[in-house]
Amino acid sequence: MKLTTKGRYAVTALVDLASRHQSEPISIAEVALRHRISVAYLERLAGVMRAKGLLKSVRGPKGGYVLAKPPAQITVADIIQAVDEKIDTTRCHGKGNCHEGTMCITHHLWDRLNQEIFDFLKSITLSELINEPHLLAQKNNTYPLQWLGANHA
Repeated sequence: MKLTTKGRYAVTALVDLASRHQSEPISIAEVALRHRISVAYLERLAGVMRAKGLLKSVRGPKGGYVLAKPPAQITVADIIQAVDEKIDTTRCHGKGNCHEGTMCITHHLWDRLNQEIFDFLKSITLSELINEPHLLAQKNNTYPLQWLGANHA
């Protein structure tokens, strides 16, 4: 399986947004800074996720993004699919031509693994992720100062 930074960053951004107050928009720059992601890259991903109905944008001085649906209604698979990530463990990208133009003897194994991975990611919601113990401690902006780029003594 190849999950690129596109999928990882999209999931990270939505987990971050879901773990904060849903009524107040959060800037992508804030999210990018917290997770050391390029602001421009994350803005592009946010635009794609907005177009796919996962985010809403709010304009103005206190603008930013909020989730378009409750966290319990957004799965990890939804996010990955929204940014056009492909979950594929086959060498042939599902075409069945990986062994000199024909299907290799293990194609069905890898194809079944793809489905298992997708089903697993479809079963996990943002709501579940934000209730993980390690995130509960960070829910109210209790990130270590070095994550925010601050100098401390």
